Amino acid sequence: MEQLQATPLCGRHRDLKALMAPFGGWDMPIQYEGILAEHAWCRGKAALFDICHMGEFMFQGDFESGGLEDVFTFSIKTIPLGRSRYGFLLNEQGGIIDDLIVFRLAQDKAMIVVNAATAPKDFAVISGRLTGGTFTDISADTGKLDIQGPLSREVLVAVLGAQVADIPYFKFITTKILGSDAIVSRTGYTGELGYEVFIPAEKTGELWDLLLKNERVKPAGLGARDVLRLEVGYSLYGNDIDEYTTPLEAGLESFVNFEKNFIGRDALVRQRERGLSRKKVAFQVNGRRAPRHDYELVYRDETVGTATSGVFSPMAACGIGLGFVRPDLAIIGTPLTIRHERVSMEATVCELPFYRGGSLRS
Repeated sequence: MEQLQATPLCGRHRDLKALMAPFGGWDMPIQYEGILAEHAWCRGKAALFDICHMGEFMFQGDFESGGLEDVFTFSIKTIPLGRSRYGFLLNEQGGIIDDLIVFRLAQDKAMIVVNAATAPKDFAVISGRLTGGTFTDISADTGKLDIQGPLSREVLVAVLGAQVADIPYFKFITTKILGSDAIVSRTGYTGELGYEVFIPAEKTGELWDLLLKNERVKPAGLGARDVLRLEVGYSLYGNDIDEYTTPLEAGLESFVNFEKNFIGRDALVRQRERGLSRKKVAFQVNGRRAPRHDYELVYRDETVGTATSGVFSPMAACGIGLGFVRPDLAIIGTPLTIRHERVSMEATVCELPFYRGGSLRS
């Protein structure tokens, strides 16, 4: 039996009667009162997520001579102080080892936030590519709470003070929370106005309790988080992107800076020159049934691809999903049939995002 890791909040989740399940090697809350209710609360008010399972690394040193500048698909040295940037760690073939965010803390200091399941491999790969500086895994000492929703700013201002009010999108501040050094970042994974709070692991429970005392805040699990992220078209590592998927295939080329050096660049240049053999598409089901991971995508009775994510979307009032098909079929309006054993549903290729009404940039 798999030995699951536990976040500092596992006891609190069980006290709240959360449905727990394995995720990326961790014992995580899937839902509390229900996925749809938690989704609605996040879209309308403020939802609190335990994201302590994510990995955090710290690099200190010269970005260029230490080798960090060449590790990712984006430049570290050009990130302004107090801002963050999203992109990829690639293998030699251009496949995505992980998608991640780097926070520029100082001229010579950066925090790298990675996915839970890939954290050990990420640390090993990055360490192997560095030529200097100090690189440490601070995951065990770092807690992470995400508060997301149109009322999240009001809540954090009430709890942490007015300094939170003016944080722009993808910018962060360093501050004191409960007497400890902390980072409050205006980032998230829901398409709503929201914040990610990094705080010492031993303080996580106290902050969780403090935020939940506010009547505008309710806890939400990974089930609601999956619906929220898919409605706005965000990829999930392990489903929509992985080591066998390149950013070009996934439609994420905008997060690749071809003007700089990085591992995997040559493979991407070759792929761009010869053309793609498959391409990510979004599709809406003609009904309320939800497609699922690994369902077949069929065009005129020919299997042409595979679904990688799928849910019922309350905002679109239908099933939605992502998947990969031949490039000639990745055209808006293309009809698809989604099949799995005796399940069959009709769908249409559509634009992303599925939902455009979020408060993300409010």
